[in-house]
Amino acid sequence: MTHTIISPLFVMLPRKTKADKRVSLNMNTYRNLHHSVSGQAKKEYTKLVREQLINLDIQTPVEITYKVYKASNRRLDKMNVISVVSKFLLDAVTEYGCWEDDNDIHVKTETILPTELDRVNPRVEVIIKEI
Repeated sequence: MTHTIISPLFVMLPRKTKADKRVSLNMNTYRNLHHSVSGQAKKEYTKLVREQLINLDIQTPVEITYKVYKASNRRLDKMNVISVVSKFLLDAVTEYGCWEDDNDIHVKTETILPTELDRVNPRVEVIIKEI
């Protein structure tokens, strides 16, 4: 069986006295965030993908494929995006009990496909295939 999950490329963190903070899901941003902001971003991400994961039962082992759809023609180092999206998403899948764990016993391969342009709906499509 195959499961497709659509991941955003950023999350918005609500603020009380300032404008909401947009946090891009990429390694360049992630490594510079204060640990509390990083934790908030991960919690917000987990909430955003909840509807796609609730009641999802994934039989392991699995193969995972990632495809990034970027918003502009600017060059993109897709591994900077995939590394954070993968960490946040696989932790969310584990947290919601969709599978036992995201270690290498259960996740056998992760494949990254070429990036495409989608100005209207930038995202990361994650395909989880049970094997």
